Amino acid sequence: MAITASLVKELRERSGAGMMECKKALVETDGDLDAAQEQLRKKGQAKAEKKAGRIAAEGRIELASAAGRAVLVEVNCETDFVAKDENFLAFARRAAELALQHDCDDVAALMAQQVDGGTLEEARLALVAKIGENINVRRLHVLRPAGEVGAYLHGTRIGVVVDVDGADEGLRKDLAMHIAATNPRCVSADDLPAAEVEKERAILADQAAQEGKPPEIVAKMVEGRLRKYLNEITLLGQPFVKDPDISVGKLLDQQGASVHAYLRLEVGEGIEKKAEDFAAEVQAQVEASGG
Repeated sequence: MAITASLVKELRERSGAGMMECKKALVETDGDLDAAQEQLRKKGQAKAEKKAGRIAAEGRIELASAAGRAVLVEVNCETDFVAKDENFLAFARRAAELALQHDCDDVAALMAQQVDGGTLEEARLALVAKIGENINVRRLHVLRPAGEVGAYLHGTRIGVVVDVDGADEGLRKDLAMHIAATNPRCVSADDLPAAEVEKERAILADQAAQEGKPPEIVAKMVEGRLRKYLNEITLLGQPFVKDPDISVGKLLDQQGASVHAYLRLEVGEGIEKKAEDFAAEVQAQVEASGG
């Protein structure tokens, strides 16, 4: 059977594979579009499996929200080039939309959702084959607020959603921006494990004791330093980024507002990145676009 340009074009639109790959698949399947598409899908899965062990520490955070819940999704790739690719961007946005639409609680549930005639996992494998990099949906966090949601995306790398009572939209967004900037450990000192607080108190006590002060002075020094430490790592104790003269806790008190919880995701947190020079990234991108 003659393999026409229109047949190759149709297979490219169906599969997203390169022109030469589509032509080869059509030749091998005697022009059978369905069989050629299945062959490309299998080859794409094989390629994805080969790339699965490669470090994917770049990418983007996507945010989606509706009445009653908000989701943050981290989608990773290997290079900053691909993180800006339109196909990667569309996949990441679709992942967040599906997570919200189907109320998914974890990545496994999300990847099993149907999209464009297959699962999101199958769409991921096809994207890996098309782009030539390892791509993963790494994390999915869901916030089901008791109050109202404040949300903020810092570019594409940090996403925050916060559950607030008694605050207008402007303050909710300000709180989300503050959390993005300062990355607090938790809402208040009450949320920290007691053992952790006691360990820090013991360390401070040892340090203060070495300064040769009387025991009663040491006790006051320890409590003062512990309070300072706890304020630095907790949302309510931190100076508000837009007005450092007031703490977040005092700001909320003035507004009659309170924070129940928050979620913060940053691209690549906890992933050990390998050192790659700029030239290597450019070469990787050239090779990917050529495939």
